[in-house]
Amino acid sequence: MNKRVLLLLFHPRFETSLVNKSLLNAVSDLPYVRVHDVYEHYPDFNVAVKREQALLLEHDLFVFQHPFYWYNFPPLMKQWTDLVLEHGWAYGRAGNQLNHKWVLNAVTTGGVREAYSHEGRNRHTVGEFLFAMEQTCRLCGMTYLPPFVVHNTNRMTNAEQESAARLYRQMLQRVSDAQFDPLMAASSPYLNDLIN
Repeated sequence: MNKRVLLLLFHPRFETSLVNKSLLNAVSDLPYVRVHDVYEHYPDFNVAVKREQALLLEHDLFVFQHPFYWYNFPPLMKQWTDLVLEHGWAYGRAGNQLNHKWVLNAVTTGGVREAYSHEGRNRHTVGEFLFAMEQTCRLCGMTYLPPFVVHNTNRMTNAEQESAARLYRQMLQRVSDAQFDPLMAASSPYLNDLIN
C-alpha cells in the first residue's frame, strides 16, 4: 500500500525546463501520484484556497517540485503557502488538518553540489536555504523529509537527465511505500543519497 502523493509542480517556465519535464515524466504514470501544475491553474496568482486545501486533505505525501530561484522557491509557491496554509486550518489552536502528513521538496538548480556547502560559493546547503519551508511544515504538524535535489541542470547531458529521472522515480516509490521510516532519512542531506 502506497501513500497517496500530491506532486505540486511550481515552475513558471515549465515548457522550457527539460530537466523538470524529465522528472515529471518519470513519475506521472505512478497510480498513487497526482500531478498538480499550480502555475497552469493559477497564472494570475489568484489561488482557490478551499480547492487547494481539499486536494491536500485527499493525500498523504506532498512533493513540491520546483527550481531554485535566488536560493528560494518561485513566487507562486510563496503565495500558495501564505494563502493555503492558513491559521485555524493548517496551524494554530484548531489548525490540525495537515497533522502527520509528509512533505518533501524536489529541487532543480544550475549550481553543482559542491557550491551548496559551507565551504562552497553559496556558503549554505540546500537544506539550510529551505529552512523556512521546513519550519512551516513542522508548525503545521507535518513530517518534513530531506530534499531531492538535481544539480548542474544547465549542463546536463541527456543521459544525466535520464539518470536523474530514474532516481526521482525510485526515490518517490521508496518514500511513498507504507514501510518507509522517515527517521531513517532524517540524517541524510538529500533523499538522493538513500537511493544511490
